[in-house]
Amino acid sequence: MKTAIMTDGNSGITVAEAEQSGIFRMRMPVIIDGENYFEGINLTQDIFYGSLSAGKDVTTSQPSPGDVIEMWEDIFSKGYDEIVYIPMSSGLSNSCESAQGLAKEYDGHVQVADNHRISVTQRQSVFDAKQMADAGSPAVDIRKYLEQTAYDSSIYIAVNTLEFLKKSGRVTAAGAALGTMLNIKPLLTIQGGKLDAFAKVRGMKKCETKIIEAVHHDITVRFAGVKKSGLIIGTAGTFLKDEDAQGWCDSVRDAFDGIEVYYNQLSLSIGSHVGPDAIGIGVSVKVSA
Repeated sequence: MKTAIMTDGNSGITVAEAEQSGIFRMRMPVIIDGENYFEGINLTQDIFYGSLSAGKDVTTSQPSPGDVIEMWEDIFSKGYDEIVYIPMSSGLSNSCESAQGLAKEYDGHVQVADNHRISVTQRQSVFDAKQMADAGSPAVDIRKYLEQTAYDSSIYIAVNTLEFLKKSGRVTAAGAALGTMLNIKPLLTIQGGKLDAFAKVRGMKKCETKIIEAVHHDITVRFAGVKKSGLIIGTAGTFLKDEDAQGWCDSVRDAFDGIEVYYNQLSLSIGSHVGPDAIGIGVSVKVSA
């Protein structure tokens, strides 16, 4: 059986990376002033964050059922026998549930994994799935593995501005105004698919220290039985300057000797909620562990 691995843009896997890795990537719509844009196609970082800064109406949407089915049919036309689709967490979007409903028409040839992840931890799940598919694992076994190990990961995010969380209704206008005045930055976490508050810290430098401490705690407590070689840390952000992204990644790499650390820009659909210059860390247990 020839098994294809498919994900969406919220994994942070770029169009170029997907093509190089043999992974299929579902594009995620970003709507700016009523018009649809797609990251890597007709939407760049500069256009996107320029639109946010200019106060344009920026929202996101899940892929249409027609687009999902069209991609599945295109994959089958390329000679694949089955598909594992790894969308963003069902706790953050209805896209997973929608895809599961569509997959019922494919008699098991499409397996939709409710992996409860997003961004760098979702990204790791996709590459784990590709490794399993290349080794000959059937789609149903890959889906089961991804769902059984979904919680073997953690994400922590710090936002530099409360403006966009206010727009999404996650903080009140009064709370955002007070937080801005006091330079308070909320720390958010994803532990099993849903976005929750973790802490409130004054200033981004203290945020960096706090989330590095949180990941150290998870590695020591939650993943105590996992060797360092079995872990991977993805740093992420919505930095507008490459040197800031590199600096954040270097800081995290210095803090976690012996663990693989890389940087991945947050997808634009995530960026619409957290705004520019947000930072994050995700730690995952690799399938090879």
